[in-house]
Amino acid sequence: MSVRYSVDLDQPGRAFPHYWELSVGSCHAATILRADVQAQIRQAHKDIGFRYLRFHGLLDDDMSVVIAGFMPGQPPQLSFFNIDCIFDFLLDAGMKPFVELGFMPEAFASSDHTTFHYKGFSSMPKKDADWEDLITKLVQHLEDRYGAEEVRTWFFEVWNEPNLYFFFDGTQEDYFHLYEMTARSIKNVDSKLKVGGPATSNNAWIPEFRNFCEANGVPYDFISTHHYPSDDPLSTAGMNGPGTKGEDFMKIDPASLSPEDIQKIIDAFFNRENKNPRDILSRLTQKAKAEAGDYPLYYTEWNVGHYDTAYAAAGVLATLAYNEGLVEGYSYWCISDIFEELGLHGLPFNNEFGLVNVYGTPKPVYRVFEALHKAGDRRLNVTAAGEGNDYRTAEVLALADDDVVTLFAYNHDIEEREIRRVTMELEIKGSFRKVEKAVIGRGSADPFSCWNEMSRPAYLTKAQVSQLDAASQLIWQDVTACRDPFTFDLPEESVTIFRLTRD
Repeated sequence: MSVRYSVDLDQPGRAFPHYWELSVGSCHAATILRADVQAQIRQAHKDIGFRYLRFHGLLDDDMSVVIAGFMPGQPPQLSFFNIDCIFDFLLDAGMKPFVELGFMPEAFASSDHTTFHYKGFSSMPKKDADWEDLITKLVQHLEDRYGAEEVRTWFFEVWNEPNLYFFFDGTQEDYFHLYEMTARSIKNVDSKLKVGGPATSNNAWIPEFRNFCEANGVPYDFISTHHYPSDDPLSTAGMNGPGTKGEDFMKIDPASLSPEDIQKIIDAFFNRENKNPRDILSRLTQKAKAEAGDYPLYYTEWNVGHYDTAYAAAGVLATLAYNEGLVEGYSYWCISDIFEELGLHGLPFNNEFGLVNVYGTPKPVYRVFEALHKAGDRRLNVTAAGEGNDYRTAEVLALADDDVVTLFAYNHDIEEREIRRVTMELEIKGSFRKVEKAVIGRGSADPFSCWNEMSRPAYLTKAQVSQLDAASQLIWQDVTACRDPFTFDLPEESVTIFRLTRD
């Protein structure tokens, strides 16, 4: 099968801000105190240009923000020392925090409901006044330490995915009350600070959140939400709502099931069939943009799946191309496989969310973000050339600056459902003096395959880490002799990049 596209290098193009570079995710706050995680964050900022970092658990007990009294009746103590350590690091690295306020310190929690391996308490506070006092003192401390002008450039987001019972033991009304308390406390310190929500999964609650805020005079400066291509837009399983919680979802009585039965239930949930269309994230983003109205829209979590392979690289390109002009920020989840939601497995590859593995080796998707960062911020039109060709999965994103045009050819479909290897032809109009080519796919910028060839060792030596690092490199080849049209093989879930230097 062959496809053919045409691009005119001399067209003026249109503005294409690198909206995905605004922010990136990280695991939970305490992991950012690790030297290896800090090194990985610094490198990603340098290579990819991420400007803000968002992460869970800023107020969790492993951060020692609220320390319960040792003796009965002794009041809790507040300490922002570990928060300062993280924010000091981010500023020193040239980044800023996208502050996710959560979860609930145990001393203030109204239930024992926790989330993830690190047991963030996910309930409303026992006393509203305790939460309001904590937020007020924290924000005032931040302005005292970093200055009001600096903190006004940050974002304050209330909670994480409160529509999921897994993350929030409360109803929609409970979250709106929590948001109101938090937003008013922040604004009482400084009305110019930016606060928003609802930080939901699955693009949820945006109209309801705006209606609540506007009906009650509650301040909000931006809309935030999350999505993944495996989300079911119609699902309510495990989801909180008006007057209800999703607490009955996936309740398992261990006494009635064998470990094998429990594992089958878990596998069925995480490996359920994905029937979403290929452009599901763009469709949902368009809907969320309409619901957000004139307010900035930030996706503070998104990803495409199959994190260790070139599938993620191709999926990221398709998503970023489709979402042009729809969002102010699109925060990829997340930087590192040093990731403790289900415990730190520590394997070199374990299909974790990270752009780099636990040893810091860049995955194929990292190399795509790195190449995008170096590409221009003007998008050129790419047109189908010829008739009768199948363009369904193979596409081209063209970005330009004054000196270089970068062409990203990718071949992607959700879960690789209906995808085939193609021969692509690129008809180039306009003059150039140099062409370089790089490939991301099986065996190219592909440390996962290198690890497989090592027989998948669980723990790596320094020499093996060096091998993976070498296998991860994006190799540029001079193909200046290549002339119109550029004809090349584009396998399933792969990316081919051409860098054309103008005359």
